[in-house]
Amino acid sequence: AMTLWDLKQGNSATVESFCTALQSEYRTRLSELGFHPGELIACVLSPSLGAPKLYRVNNTVYSLDDSVASLITVA
Repeated sequence: AMTLWDLKQGNSATVESFCTALQSEYRTRLSELGFHPGELIACVLSPSLGAPKLYRVNNTVYSLDDSVASLITVA
């Protein structure tokens, strides 16, 4: 399955689910920010060397690192 971390700069995908490894506090907070199943997410910046990527949800941009973004499946 593709994860949010796999999303390339300039591409968009729809959130499918959170992996079971993602802690419930993170699930709740991410949902409050708009990262919930059915939501369209765009990767607006993908810096090199594993730095956190920037994602646009609605009209807001958030930074997520691989430890969180790799636990969100997208399609």
